[in-house]
Amino acid sequence: MLEIEIDGKKLTVPQGSTVIEAAHSVGTYIPHFCYHKKLSIAANCRMCLVEVEKAPKPLPACATPVTDGMKVHTASPLAKKAQQGVMEFLLINHPLDCPICDQGGECQLQDLAVGYGNSTSRYEEEKRVVVGKDMGPLVSAEEMSRCIHCTRCVRFTEEVGGFQEIGMANRSEFSEILPFLGKTVDSEISGNVIDLCPVGALTSKPFRYSTRAWELSRRKSVSPHDGLGSNLVVQVKSNEVMRVLPLENEAINECWIADRDRFSYEGLNSAERLSKPMIKFDGKWHETDWETALNYVAKGLNGVSADHGKDAIGFLLSPHSTTEELYLAQKLARAFGVNAVDYRLRRSDFAADAFKQGAEWLGSTIAELADAKSVLVVGSTLRKEQPLLASRLRQSVKKGSELNIIHVADDNLLTQIKGKLIVSPLALVNALSQVLKAVAEIKSGSTEIDLAAVEVSAQARVIAESLSGAETASIALGNVAQHHPAYSQLLSLAQEISRLSGARFGILAEAANSVGAELVGAWAQNGDNAAAMIAKPKKAYFLLNAEVEFDSYDGQAAVAAMKQAATVIALTAYQGQGLLDYADVLLPIAPFSETAGSFVNMEGKLQTFNGVVKPLGETRPAWKVLRVLGNMLNLAGFEQNSAEDVRAEFGDLAAKLNNALSKTTASPAVGSGIVRIGEVPMYQADAVCRRAPSLQATNEAKGADTAYAHSSLLAKLGVDAGSTALLKQGEGEARVRIEADDSLPADAVRVAAAHASTLALGGMFDAIEIKQG
Repeated sequence: MLEIEIDGKKLTVPQGSTVIEAAHSVGTYIPHFCYHKKLSIAANCRMCLVEVEKAPKPLPACATPVTDGMKVHTASPLAKKAQQGVMEFLLINHPLDCPICDQGGECQLQDLAVGYGNSTSRYEEEKRVVVGKDMGPLVSAEEMSRCIHCTRCVRFTEEVGGFQEIGMANRSEFSEILPFLGKTVDSEISGNVIDLCPVGALTSKPFRYSTRAWELSRRKSVSPHDGLGSNLVVQVKSNEVMRVLPLENEAINECWIADRDRFSYEGLNSAERLSKPMIKFDGKWHETDWETALNYVAKGLNGVSADHGKDAIGFLLSPHSTTEELYLAQKLARAFGVNAVDYRLRRSDFAADAFKQGAEWLGSTIAELADAKSVLVVGSTLRKEQPLLASRLRQSVKKGSELNIIHVADDNLLTQIKGKLIVSPLALVNALSQVLKAVAEIKSGSTEIDLAAVEVSAQARVIAESLSGAETASIALGNVAQHHPAYSQLLSLAQEISRLSGARFGILAEAANSVGAELVGAWAQNGDNAAAMIAKPKKAYFLLNAEVEFDSYDGQAAVAAMKQAATVIALTAYQGQGLLDYADVLLPIAPFSETAGSFVNMEGKLQTFNGVVKPLGETRPAWKVLRVLGNMLNLAGFEQNSAEDVRAEFGDLAAKLNNALSKTTASPAVGSGIVRIGEVPMYQADAVCRRAPSLQATNEAKGADTAYAHSSLLAKLGVDAGSTALLKQGEGEARVRIEADDSLPADAVRVAAAHASTLALGGMFDAIEIKQG
């Protein structure tokens, strides 16, 4: 610890601190533009110049390390003069367009110009003009004349995003920020450059010119998308969500959010929003009142129950629902006598259910996973499934952690990989078995799983040595692993590797509330699971926030099951085309922005939030609808008056977190044939994202309707790369453009699931046929 003095205040700070960090620790503000606590030091704006005793000239506070006994003056005449001089230079070429600038009212340059700028300019020559740039549908760079070259955006894309999509070209007054080679900015976390930009050069394209910052109300919320549970600030005007920004939470999302979190709010204002209850009769939809619709639902459930028994009813719940909604939905089902309840619509393997000890979760905190010295990620398209976690792991690798991957595609994670096994989905269990066998050999341990026929590859041994030799290690199973037809075997193998190596193991939660659904029992404990409800169709289905054509492992089979049912009851915020085709009654329920509730993130942390706007039209919070249905069905235990009352019934959730299986089984055999790799695209993950126009205009979303296969497989089948291919699964077929991708296994075809172009196809990781189409 070093002792210094800032503006007469004595303090001690850790060795290696900079002057600006020391000043901020005691609440002394030093003006700055280029400095950011999460980025490297650039020291190029010079706004933070301060006077240091015995130094011959003012020094930049962001780049000056503290020395013992240092005396700093941040507001002395010399420091003030230096800061005012820098501000004058920054304003020389800056356009005087504050009245029409989107950054007006929240602009650092505007704020600091009040304190450090002159009332008039001495500069009378023509100001330079910089041509605007096209950075894609999310980030607007139309007014680059405003740029002050702080390079925050450049450093963010390289250091946090992992790939330098933005750079600075030329020198002196000709310097300008631009995307490389005319490309757009396509990072999954690119929107953070909007927050980082201290002026109005980089702004939100969807938000552009829509309203003023001071007209917005700020309300806290939680991301409804992936399992990280990013904290949000939702900004509202006239009862409409206008913008979403990050709320800093160092333990979860630091100070960033993914583009999915930032721009999906457009889906909340979609034209497809359902605002009144609707009932279908005579093949046509009719709007009705809540009493009529709820009576119709109660009559339908009672009728199917009387005619076919309780086993003829199935409840399919979306893990993007709040914990309160999921709890009451499963409570309603079981109180009514229905045990076929499940949130795991995209799962295909439920063999582990019989051996579960508790609720699946990450197995550690997010920070502990990121700080682990060795991490093995199994079956995860990490950057698209968990954008911020992927970024956090990149930072860990820079600090010396080792990242290992077992996956079905060799995706570029924009970081150094220690050990990597890329295999067909048919060989995923075998690949993890290789690691287990290698760990058992290294640790001289034994396992009940039969590994006699498993041959350990060099990369599997590298992964095993990394896990076994690390001081702290973690194993995480991603979405691909969870959707895989041998998920229970992958979970068993992960548990055994964990036991032998000492590593933690857990699940990268797919949805915002997958862990919450586990904790409140919204899964098939004594009845049919989601797959069984589709394989053996029910007479009635009760859907909560679910669009089965997009949200199921086999969308084709799910829709067929819905269409043969006598009644399909859908509690939904949207009247999607699929629901209009197969549902019989639509009850408008509030999305996360219009209801109070909670999500439990992947580390098991319950985070509560309140509605930020009033419900649209006659929309009602789903927990209220479920409570009223409970009363109408004469069920006990449905007297809750608030979301807090529902939450009070949860009990101790943390005590239920446990990934362990009481019995481990695995068959490491490798299958044969051509198999589909059917991941869910990043912007198709849930109903809100699917209806956000700006997200759907990105290159990422546009590429989701293209299939990919290894060039050797295309040559073998006589299919031309760049042509249209006919894909067939069971009775379903789809014609899509196909491209060669040699990062894939030679016996797999990468075809997105949950996408309009492929809804007719079957299971996400099932056999598939390809022909020239």
